[in-house]
Amino acid sequence: MLSIIEQIKQGKLWDFHGGIHPAENKKISNQSPIVSAGIPQELVLPLKQHIGSKGDIIVSVGDKVQKGQALTQGDIAMCVPVHAPTSGTVIAIEQRTTAHPSGLSDLCIVLHPDHTDTWGKKKTYADYQDRDPAELIETIRLSGIAGLGGAGFPTARKLQGGLGNVDILIINAAECEPYITADDRLMRDYAEEVIEGVRILRHIISPKLTIIGIEDNKPEAIKALEQHVTEADNILIRVVPTKYPSGSSKQLVKILTGREVPSQSRSTSVGVIMQNIGTAFAIKRAIIDGEPLIERVVTLTGEAFKKRGNVFAMLGTPIAYLLDKFGYKADKKHPRVIIGGSLMGFTLPHSNVPITKITNCILAPKRKELPLHTYEMACIRCSACADVCPSSLLPQQLQWYAKDQNYDKCEEYNLQDCIECGACAYVCPSEIPLVQYYRQAKAEIWARSQDEMNAERARQRFEAKQARMERDKAERENRFKKAADSRRDEMAKTGGNDAVAAAIARVKAKQAAAKADTAEVKPAVAAAIAKAKAKQAASAQGATSESQPDNSEMAKLREERKRQARERKAEKEATANNQPAAENDSKKDAVAAAVARAKARKAAQQTGTQAEVEAENVDPKKAAVAAAVARAKARKAAQQAETKAESAPEPVVEAENVDPKKAAVAAAVARAKARKAAQQAEAQAESAPEPVVEAENVDPKKAAVAAAVARAKARKAAQQAAKEQQNIEED
Repeated sequence: MLSIIEQIKQGKLWDFHGGIHPAENKKISNQSPIVSAGIPQELVLPLKQHIGSKGDIIVSVGDKVQKGQALTQGDIAMCVPVHAPTSGTVIAIEQRTTAHPSGLSDLCIVLHPDHTDTWGKKKTYADYQDRDPAELIETIRLSGIAGLGGAGFPTARKLQGGLGNVDILIINAAECEPYITADDRLMRDYAEEVIEGVRILRHIISPKLTIIGIEDNKPEAIKALEQHVTEADNILIRVVPTKYPSGSSKQLVKILTGREVPSQSRSTSVGVIMQNIGTAFAIKRAIIDGEPLIERVVTLTGEAFKKRGNVFAMLGTPIAYLLDKFGYKADKKHPRVIIGGSLMGFTLPHSNVPITKITNCILAPKRKELPLHTYEMACIRCSACADVCPSSLLPQQLQWYAKDQNYDKCEEYNLQDCIECGACAYVCPSEIPLVQYYRQAKAEIWARSQDEMNAERARQRFEAKQARMERDKAERENRFKKAADSRRDEMAKTGGNDAVAAAIARVKAKQAAAKADTAEVKPAVAAAIAKAKAKQAASAQGATSESQPDNSEMAKLREERKRQARERKAEKEATANNQPAAENDSKKDAVAAAVARAKARKAAQQTGTQAEVEAENVDPKKAAVAAAVARAKARKAAQQAETKAESAPEPVVEAENVDPKKAAVAAAVARAKARKAAQQAEAQAESAPEPVVEAENVDPKKAAVAAAVARAKARKAAQQAAKEQQNIEED
């Protein structure tokens, strides 16, 4: 049985499932050679023009740059730099709308050309056959080359993945999509450089067989390539039938080799590596001429263009500039500008969008040329989409799940294998924009996977941090333990004691001594605490008994005052109506006065005695306050008694019975004795010692109660003295 390579050399071809044959519309743009589009007034260079990550900006606003100078840089294989397409000045680094179906903006470097087109330093490898493949791959990466067929996969990364893993190199020259003729004209006009680029790829990959796959609708390009291929090149030009999408990577591999690329895998998994014909041309320019990827061939086609053809457009050239220069005349009812072909392209939101590395066509159709499919209808389940799907998918089910946002089912039905060729939408009688549903679902799935990856990375970082902290802790403890062991060993060798152990022993000894002292003092402290608690209990009991003072004495005093007032009133009335009563016996009056004075003295003495007794039972501070109040009231009572005694009418006696002189002397003696008795009572009250107490041992509430009781007793004594005096006078 012949091997695959032998079958290929014998001209065997295979076929893939599905496919369509739409109108090609290629002749309107492939009849004239490629021309230069010129230098616009402004170049807008997005940082991301490929699959992968952005590079780091290495220029600033105001910098002057030369043609071919790198504007960004990156150290990973999936990051390719962006270069200045011409010499000029960086005027801005800002957000601008990019060539993407979403119409969103991205960070861009805006360059103002100086129209001198001055080249910077070039690094060439004319002797590339003597160079190591890794060095050439790095040069390709630094030249910013990505796949120019439309996918934009970094070429250097693809070549690295194919080293030693592939035996067949395929150069994709099929260019199967309608309207696009960029590769066709490139092969016609620059066939020699294209073949030289293929030779460089063969030198890097070292495959067993190299195949250039081209559709049979490009006879001029086939002829041009055959003129520059020699037998020593070991390059086969294989012409395949025209069928869309035969230019897709997996489908072309199946046609040329018969190998089926597995789901969600690349062609390198079956020993095949594929590069676009435009990429081979860019590699030749980078290795042989030292020119990075700063321009590409773009097809300008559609009936809205007056001048149709292919141009070399600098990367970053605004599409509006190309429309104006090549005679674009917009359709009156439905003006459209499409990037890409009629099946895989997308309509731009506006024309101020730059040319990028993956822009191969600008299509400006008239309304009749390319009808609008704006009336989506219900699916009639005709299965036409499944019949033409080149990836053998089920477009109908995928559309249902994508519309329902059931992304798990989309992945289960291998949505990622969809190449977005648009064949399903092309044949759909209900005009359902199937590809749009697939693109949106893919974007959502990609965003979800990115979130999961970020969460997983965060988890791994957290676990790594925890492990590192535990490891550091263990190392630290081990280090301290070793240091302590070494210190003990060293002290044991020198005959000394462990300083740490000695310090711990000293601390324990101090603690034991402190506990012993505390134990000795504890009985005395406990006794003091017991005494204090007993005093507090007694004080609380006294406060409880005194918290509700007996007011019965006060009530009696008030009743007595009322009675005395009534009696005085009656006495005044009797005095006003009648003549003074008969004069009593003068001897009786004198005796009564003496008795009154004696009772006043006794009342004063009793007041002082009661104050002394209460001083023993009452809180010292309270007693001091009460004693002061009692002294004041005693003085007042004595003065009132004296005043009443002096104001008592001296009895008038008959001359024959009483000696007037003796009576006057007796009255004066009585008054003097009364005054003396009052002074003595006051002196005794004042001379009573006032105890000194500490403020912290006095209860303010108890002191107030004691003072109130003392005042009540003083008032009672004074009232009793006044009552007795009045009784004497009445008698």
